[in-house]
Amino acid sequence: MDSWPDPELPRFAATGLFATTGSSNSLNASINLIAEVLIHDFGASAFRIEAAKETVLATRDSLLNVEQQILLRAVSAYMGVIEASEFVALRQNNVRLLTQELRAARDRFEVGEVTRTDVALAEAQLANARSGLAGAEGDLLRAQEEYRTAVGRKPGRLSGPPKLPAISNDIDTAKGLALRRHPLLQSAQHQVAAADLLIRASEAAMAPQIKLSGSVGVSEEFGNQNYNNNASIGLGVSQTIYQGGALSSAARKSMAQRDAQRANLHVVRFDVEQAVGNAYAGFASAKAQLEASERQIRAARIAFRGVREEATLGARTTLDVLDAEQSLLDAQSTQVSARANLYIAAYSILSATGQLTAASLGLPVQIYDPAGYYNLVKDGPAKESRQGRQLDRVLRALQKD
Repeated sequence: MDSWPDPELPRFAATGLFATTGSSNSLNASINLIAEVLIHDFGASAFRIEAAKETVLATRDSLLNVEQQILLRAVSAYMGVIEASEFVALRQNNVRLLTQELRAARDRFEVGEVTRTDVALAEAQLANARSGLAGAEGDLLRAQEEYRTAVGRKPGRLSGPPKLPAISNDIDTAKGLALRRHPLLQSAQHQVAAADLLIRASEAAMAPQIKLSGSVGVSEEFGNQNYNNNASIGLGVSQTIYQGGALSSAARKSMAQRDAQRANLHVVRFDVEQAVGNAYAGFASAKAQLEASERQIRAARIAFRGVREEATLGARTTLDVLDAEQSLLDAQSTQVSARANLYIAAYSILSATGQLTAASLGLPVQIYDPAGYYNLVKDGPAKESRQGRQLDRVLRALQKD
């Protein structure tokens, strides 16, 4: 980044005086131009500028953390739509199967193979399945609204989830990576550095200031050919002798703020490590649940087919068939939720380690460059200049678009 503005730019002041006297009806006019430049203040201004730079860097890291939160919300919204859509498909298939079971139960009741109780059980199960389908469709609508809020448009027809991102198997390595590059931790470090610099600035403010001053002026009496010019230049040293303890109080305040920022740094560090641990725990849990659900689905499908065949031979009741079908539905629902949780947990690990950014993911979007933006506007025109007014018009036009 290029150098920041000079801590103390020259200050100019113009004073004028017009006066009239009733006795002579004379008119006098005078004007003075005064300039003052700070030569040396023992680093007080420089320390404040460095502290401001550290604050800017902390804000940039906070912006990166917001970017991570937005991307993680987008991932969660995407998986939420995928999960809700699969739930709707499962519920629709469940309604079709139960409709067939109810039809078969009624046919068997007509020939006397089952009782009216079996038919009532099938009817109750079908009604419950339809209720579950309505709930799943409502969940899908809510998931689509969350997707629209997180992404900015409705989901439409979404493609299947991509391959899982590369995740380190060593949690200690992941925690070390998070401590090195997580934006929240880096932001807290910059805040500590800014607080240290403000302490030095407060201490330097107690030292003298050396200033170079100069003035030039002219006075004239109208109606008279005479006028006076004057100019002066001087070097001055100023020192605060007594200010009621304000300078010492400001230094102690800066020290207290520095201690608070250091304490916050420790808290943020522990929070970052805990977030990494929680993300890995969620990932391991979802992965184990997904593997178990696959085995459960295979077993539940075999059981359902067997129970249904045995029911046609009279060896099983309608209730047995309904229970087997419900077990298969539960296993499939568990698999859908586990798959969605696995993807969310994987990207939560990236977020916890500071890797869930557009730049780290290689997303095909324009990456915000804070240093480039600063270099672009650091010499920006003043608001009241012609160039400044032109720039304001351009910005207003962009806001309308």
